[in-house]
Amino acid sequence: MTRTTLMRTLLFIGLPALLLGQDPATQQKIAELEAKVSAAQSAGDNGWMLVSCALVLMMTGPGLALFYGGLVRKKNVLATMMQSFGLMVLATVLWALFGYSLAFGEGSAFLGDLRYLMLNGVGADPMPDYAATIPHQTFMLFQLMFAIITPALITGAFAERMKFSAMVLFMVLWSLLVYYPMAHMVWGKGGLLNAFLGGSIPCFDFAGGTVVHITSGVSALVCALYMKQRTGFGVEPMKPHSLVLSFIGACLLWVGWFGFNAGSALNSGALASSAFTATHFAAATAAAGWVLMEWLHSKPSVLGGISGAVAGLVAITPASGFVKPMPALLIGFLAGIVCYLMVVKVKAKFGYDDSLDAFGVHGAGGTFGALLTGVFATRAVNSAIAEGKGGLVDGNAGQIVNQLIGVAIAWALAIAGTLIILKICDVVCRGVRVGQAEEVEGLDLSQHGEEGYNLEA
Repeated sequence: MTRTTLMRTLLFIGLPALLLGQDPATQQKIAELEAKVSAAQSAGDNGWMLVSCALVLMMTGPGLALFYGGLVRKKNVLATMMQSFGLMVLATVLWALFGYSLAFGEGSAFLGDLRYLMLNGVGADPMPDYAATIPHQTFMLFQLMFAIITPALITGAFAERMKFSAMVLFMVLWSLLVYYPMAHMVWGKGGLLNAFLGGSIPCFDFAGGTVVHITSGVSALVCALYMKQRTGFGVEPMKPHSLVLSFIGACLLWVGWFGFNAGSALNSGALASSAFTATHFAAATAAAGWVLMEWLHSKPSVLGGISGAVAGLVAITPASGFVKPMPALLIGFLAGIVCYLMVVKVKAKFGYDDSLDAFGVHGAGGTFGALLTGVFATRAVNSAIAEGKGGLVDGNAGQIVNQLIGVAIAWALAIAGTLIILKICDVVCRGVRVGQAEEVEGLDLSQHGEEGYNLEA
């Protein structure tokens, strides 16, 4: 039943009741109708959120696993895919034990408390401060999917050279020291950067520009610099072994991103539709922007097209629930150009080996999108924004400063946290990088004892 239908029904029943003094039977009928409408809305919202959970999980496996797996050499395809799959396992266990509580408990401005330790109290009742129409457990599951894909994005920077044991320890510590604190600061109640639940520095981040993309992308750059170049980098060809796999993975990422961004509305209403629209539009124009830049210098490539689409999805993530469709088109197009320059020009100039361009796409794209959110965020799209507290288009130039502060905190936390973690992993795992012979042999065999392609079978 729609709200219009409900109002007409209530008017039909309620007007005579008013004239007759609202007898108890009529009041009962009105209460029953209201309960049914509320139950229907809750069921619809919960259904959409469960679908969104599945869509975001699909982004890691198979989406990211195929996208990254196709970009490496064939001797490393299984090891690369296993890193994404491993995060689906590892991040889930950590989240259930203590991660969710540290991210969404009501602790300090920087980290949550342990009220939800081992998911204590996370059940069928809703969370009014976050999502009043879905079960708390559904909200927890949706946020879990973000905690899975975020560290998985980092693996693109150290692809083809990190020990599997070091990767496991790195991701446990990174979740603890970087992801959970950043998630709490931006989304947790009372978090330092939370724009709607008591944060002292209101930073707009609808679906994870700072929390997901900047932290993972900047951490990826630190990993690439710390581990240095792959053996033979700049001398031997290191082309993707299967752009077909990467193409399929990128398309799955595009589809899954609707759950990522539109799901962040936490209901199935108009805001979800707006975020869905912004997401799709930005991906399209970013792909166009990247390919256009390629075309000006050589030929439009498949790799450029899919990389551009992902760059647009990254850049629109923080803005998706705050901007109108035309600004979304602009954000995407500019992000395609910016990320192209980072991947093709800047990386070549400085010579760092960000294997699969995790920093060039996620670090740069997330930073760019977070800043533009401060320009185009408007109360006309998201009524949760207070009057006069939108972005520059709403007359609030100060929001750009807030966005810049949020970006700076994400960068600083990612850099400091990742350096500390790498030092720990170096000691505990006796080096984070595989030996030269193992690297030449390939991580599929040296780390897992398997081959991705047994063409002689």
